[in-house]
Amino acid sequence: MKKTLSCILACLLMTLSAFSLAACTQKDDAAGVYFLNFKPESAKTYEKIADDYYKEKGVKVKVVTAAANTYEQTLKSEIAKKNAPTIFQINGPIGYNNWKNYCADLKDTKLYSYLSDKNLAIREGDGVYGIPYVVEAYGIIYNKEITDRYFALKNRQTQVNSMDEVNKYNKLRILVEDMTKHKKDLGIDGVFASTSMLSGEDWRWQTHLMNIPLYYEFAENEQYDDPTVAGLNTTDITFKYADKFKNIFDLYINNSTTQKTLLGSKSVADSMAEFALGKAAMVQNGTWGYSQIADVKGNKVKAENVKFLPIYLGIDGEENQGLCVGTENYFAINKKASAEQQKASLDFLEWLYGSEKGKKYVSEELGFTTPFNTFTEKETPNDPLAKETVRWMNKEKINTIPWIFTAFPSENFKTELGSLLLGYAQGSNTWDEVKAGAIKFWKSER
Repeated sequence: MKKTLSCILACLLMTLSAFSLAACTQKDDAAGVYFLNFKPESAKTYEKIADDYYKEKGVKVKVVTAAANTYEQTLKSEIAKKNAPTIFQINGPIGYNNWKNYCADLKDTKLYSYLSDKNLAIREGDGVYGIPYVVEAYGIIYNKEITDRYFALKNRQTQVNSMDEVNKYNKLRILVEDMTKHKKDLGIDGVFASTSMLSGEDWRWQTHLMNIPLYYEFAENEQYDDPTVAGLNTTDITFKYADKFKNIFDLYINNSTTQKTLLGSKSVADSMAEFALGKAAMVQNGTWGYSQIADVKGNKVKAENVKFLPIYLGIDGEENQGLCVGTENYFAINKKASAEQQKASLDFLEWLYGSEKGKKYVSEELGFTTPFNTFTEKETPNDPLAKETVRWMNKEKINTIPWIFTAFPSENFKTELGSLLLGYAQGSNTWDEVKAGAIKFWKSER
């Protein structure tokens, strides 16, 4: 009897323990955070972050990482489960349209208040449904050593005394054209590195440069809150700012290291090497371009002299224009999760991007350049263009230009535009033909 009673008691204790563990697990699932991660390369770091957060806050963060190129498929599977992700990611306005039924309004959150430029968020009406957490930027990269050398010339013809005074196209044009006159004094072959127009290498112009005039055109469409969404719903562009596009494109090709007729043979690597070797003072490219400068054999440009300037076209009000900043990485909070889970999820993200410990993880281990004003230049990745991106985003009364080229109708549209731009540079077609062709191919590809 004693043995039997002992066995019964042991079984009861095991059952109670199992029940207690199950109850705790259910409680943790109900109150905790489930983060469905988009970046496989960051999986281990996020797991470290989750462990650290639990030690500090006592809140469990479940991290699940989708395999490369399977995020949408994984999200569809996970979102249908009882314990669905409480934090997930969308890739921009297009992704938001797919997942809007699950996106909570974040306009009253600290995370949204952290954004340096609120225009970067995904919005619909008065609501905010996606917040970018890592960004890249592009603009005109310049070598401060060469521009300082120019400003020290006694016989220069400009009234501009530093690059900080260059805030619109006319100032940039006067500066560049006078630098061209003094290129021997400056020891350069041209102010701008080669405008690479080799087939497949012209994306800086037919995509990145084209982004700016079309952004301004779509932003004037009062029917839509988001210029990208406006672009996606535009069948016929007017290319209203075609002449403004011509302004900067002409400035590039007329003040270059390379003759216009030879641009069809130049690659992006050629262009970046010219800048790295000190043959050019400026080059249009993005944050990803620093490695293309630093890794060039014989690089002469010191990191502290690598600076960013916005791309000015001559559009009214561009004095308040910043860099072109974009991403395909936006946080969304699952509005079908409980109120407790939503709050816990936001608390976690606000800790990650607002606390000293969290920010250190973001800048040093995740290596993100973020759009949040909680980060100083010292708290960004050790890359001069990343630091410049943060500096520009944190400037008061400066508005970034979002990447709306995700709304371009097709790759063929960009290819045809690139071909027209090369023809214009080489003199085989007119600018009117470039404008007409852009309008034509947008419509046919859409």
